[in-house]
Amino acid sequence: MPMGHTATAQAGSGGLTATEHRLANGLRVVLSEDHLTPVAAVCLWYDVGSRHEVKGRTGLAHLFEHLMFQGSKQVSGNGHFELVQGAGGSLNGTTSFERTNYFETMPTHQLELALWLEADRMGSLLAALDEESMENQRDVVKNERRQRYDNVPYGTAFERLTALSYPEGHPYHHTPIGSMADLDAATLDDARAFFRTYYAPNNAVLSVVGDIDSARTLAWIEKYFGSISSHDGKQPPRDGSLPENIGRELREVIEEEVPARALMAAYRLPHDGTRECDAVDIALTILGGGESSRLHNRLVRRDQTAVAAGFGLLRLAGAPSLGWLDVKTSGGVEVPQIESAVDEELARFAEEGPTPEEMERAQAQLEREWLDRLSTVAGRADELCRYAVLFGDPQLALTAVDRVLGVTADEVRAIAKARLRPDNRAVLVYEPVSADPQAESAQDDQTDAEDGADQ
Repeated sequence: MPMGHTATAQAGSGGLTATEHRLANGLRVVLSEDHLTPVAAVCLWYDVGSRHEVKGRTGLAHLFEHLMFQGSKQVSGNGHFELVQGAGGSLNGTTSFERTNYFETMPTHQLELALWLEADRMGSLLAALDEESMENQRDVVKNERRQRYDNVPYGTAFERLTALSYPEGHPYHHTPIGSMADLDAATLDDARAFFRTYYAPNNAVLSVVGDIDSARTLAWIEKYFGSISSHDGKQPPRDGSLPENIGRELREVIEEEVPARALMAAYRLPHDGTRECDAVDIALTILGGGESSRLHNRLVRRDQTAVAAGFGLLRLAGAPSLGWLDVKTSGGVEVPQIESAVDEELARFAEEGPTPEEMERAQAQLEREWLDRLSTVAGRADELCRYAVLFGDPQLALTAVDRVLGVTADEVRAIAKARLRPDNRAVLVYEPVSADPQAESAQDDQTDAEDGADQ
């Protein structure tokens, strides 16, 4: 195994370090020692998400996330969960537009078990993949779609806004959950081809963070992953570039059984990894990031026309990011009244920019979120993988705080003026049917639906 190199983070990330290595089969490895607690996090990112899927076979990336927990050559059935949890660890996996990840946090003395388990399913999942496990997990994913998307208030909002924001044929037009029809159409041969193409060591990054001995950890990784064959059949993802602005407002009115009227919108924003994306993150934090934000103060506290108002950023590397606006109305308030107030606040912000106090508060909030993320072994392992897969350099995770703190108020104002405009958004308006839209008892359930749009 070639020797890795070490880089030390700059001010703001607490002197964290990470070393990088690569196996002969192409697997990239990132290690970060942290001996504060006797635990270790293992994180494995595969460079495959819904953007890699083709028309008629959406949802395969997410389906495979489930299949990876259904047994491999030496671990049958639910054994992966049983072995990790039985050893005192925790685990999960997730799928997004741009990647699929798997992760375990283990007591240090059980690290070798986690590495062996991940290597076994990377190298031998096809030995256990059959029609029975395929059908089982197909049904699980379809049921997940019903529970999180189709049968909850506002559940399809994320899917609808994505489809509006990215045109038909764009790799981000569909969300990772996939369609029912495509899930039904997927065959065992489709799944096997998908695995061979994307679940190869040269299409993955493995990070291990925590109370580890780097030399011993590298030896285990070479032992368990080194013999897995690489695969060269992967095609690059389709081009996700689009004009900076949508060019006109796109609007859809949804009449459903929802607890209250709602205004949701997606604004097309700069790609992740750019200074402009960090600037717009600060803008959205000031405008809609919590109870001190401008929109919350205006709509919830002052006007009392909304019970919730938020503005968040979905960072994307291979396509324009999305600024997600979500406002739930209060009582019988009509959406046009809410929308007028939102536009007024955004226009004022674009003209005047943030105050020094707002800049300080927003940057402190984002700094705290980043440091909280990097301070846990699992969070740091995930961020090291993210920057390695999406930007080619895991060390960028350790300096992200500095980049956020370096953004100026002028940059924040400029990006808000350029992008937070009515002609650069897709809008959903929810109008309740059958149930009384003014029913006060329904208001308590509104925030529960917001997680359904979170990817």
